[in-house]
Amino acid sequence: MTAPRWIIHLPTTLTSLDEVTALAVALRDSLGHLAVVDFGETTLSEEDAQFLRTQVFCDARLGDAGRCRRPDAHDGTCAATIDLDSRKPGCPQSADTPISLNL
Repeated sequence: MTAPRWIIHLPTTLTSLDEVTALAVALRDSLGHLAVVDFGETTLSEEDAQFLRTQVFCDARLGDAGRCRRPDAHDGTCAATIDLDSRKPGCPQSADTPISLNL
């Protein structure tokens, strides 16, 4: 029997999907070296609608390269790195992308 995996629910004070997505990207870029965290399955939800979840990242596995680092439902092929020239305007995808969280 496989041991159950645990989920960390991390509430924020952020009030927009763009801001909380940027925070999820920053957490992935900061903690992505930890093999015990599976950022590919990161989801977001509003505080009072936690049953409605928004997938953040593509969850495709890339063999030894880990998971795709592109956003969920991205165009084109999956990639373990982000081509900054192909980003959609306003879509934070990398630690190299400036973000403003208004904390």
